[in-house]
Amino acid sequence: MKVLIVIPAYNEEEAIGQVIEELNEYVPDFDRVVINDGSLDRTSEVVRSLSVPLINMPFNTGIGSAVQTGYKYALQRGYDVAIQFDGDGQHRADQIKKLIEPILNNEADMVVGSRFLEDTGFHRGIAKAIGLTILAKSISMLVGKRLTDTTSGFRAVNKEVIKFFAEHY
Repeated sequence: MKVLIVIPAYNEEEAIGQVIEELNEYVPDFDRVVINDGSLDRTSEVVRSLSVPLINMPFNTGIGSAVQTGYKYALQRGYDVAIQFDGDGQHRADQIKKLIEPILNNEADMVVGSRFLEDTGFHRGIAKAIGLTILAKSISMLVGKRLTDTTSGFRAVNKEVIKFFAEHY
């Protein structure tokens, strides 16, 4: 089973080293690639110093384009599972194996982690909290399942979804 961790990063020189260190600790056998989305800081230099594969976007293309680049990378190299893991340090590497378990057991095509199921210390402003709550409730009604973090950058997908996102993200 080939697993790739896609790490989109924009101006994350402060956090990216710790993110990669935690990934090395908890999932050393999983491959990773950092998609540097036109950072204006030293993100690229930090990633290079850690010998992690790096794709530098020519300018800031936005999170969607950066993530899609990661899915294209995964598709071209034949990965079975791709995990999006934001480069800002807000996600927990010790939860990755739990995140991909339903995919490995063929119970899900995509699994989305949530920052809001328990108090993890992640704080958002009041306006953002209201907006995210409305979005989560609206999408939950549409899909018929309770969703708590519809904008999470911590998600895993199987091979079929990798192909779909590489083409249509």
